[in-house]
Amino acid sequence: MLIGTAASGVLVEACKNTDKKAIAASKDAFMYEGRMEEEDKYLKKLTTGDKFFTDHEMATIIVLEDIILPKDEVSGSASDAKVHEFLEFIVKDMPSHQTPLRGGLRWLDIYCLNHYEKAFKDCDKKQQLEIVDLIAFPVVKDAIAKTGRKVRPEMAQGIAFFSKMRDMVMTGFYTSEIGVKDLGYMGNTPNQWNGVPDDVLKQYGYAYSERELKECVSFDKA
Repeated sequence: MLIGTAASGVLVEACKNTDKKAIAASKDAFMYEGRMEEEDKYLKKLTTGDKFFTDHEMATIIVLEDIILPKDEVSGSASDAKVHEFLEFIVKDMPSHQTPLRGGLRWLDIYCLNHYEKAFKDCDKKQQLEIVDLIAFPVVKDAIAKTGRKVRPEMAQGIAFFSKMRDMVMTGFYTSEIGVKDLGYMGNTPNQWNGVPDDVLKQYGYAYSERELKECVSFDKA
């Protein structure tokens, strides 16, 4: 009897019409999933503190991330998935990424200023792709083989930077909602359940109350 009473109470509580959609839509919803107080404070520090990337750096990242992962007929681009926001978060959470990314962005601008007399983000698409073609391969010898151009030793920093940026953009994209849909990953999809069948309830002497039947969702049987 005690078990039956407790189970009935849980059922009613679970079926209350709370505004779960509003909670899920909140940008801070991920911070309230049973985390400890120390974890909440740390997450708030990362998400509400000072920005690491400057506006110029962030604009450069957005251009670069969409070159790495552009929009196609299947899904949106890296910027549509807000990968740049992921990068802002991750460099605060893992400060070891700060110097390589900031240094790489600076290298990219200096190269473009020397060759095109303007920063990377202000170059036209053709110029942006020209420099990306030179640094889009993991090691210098591969860049030479792929492009047929001689790569100077000073390009090594740009190549290392782009390799790291590409890895982080791909990680950010394929852990986003858009990226997960792009993969076709379904996850743990819930079934539609109308509750314990009537014959089983009767077998054990139980029945749903009118209140429970009214407040709980019911699915039409096919």
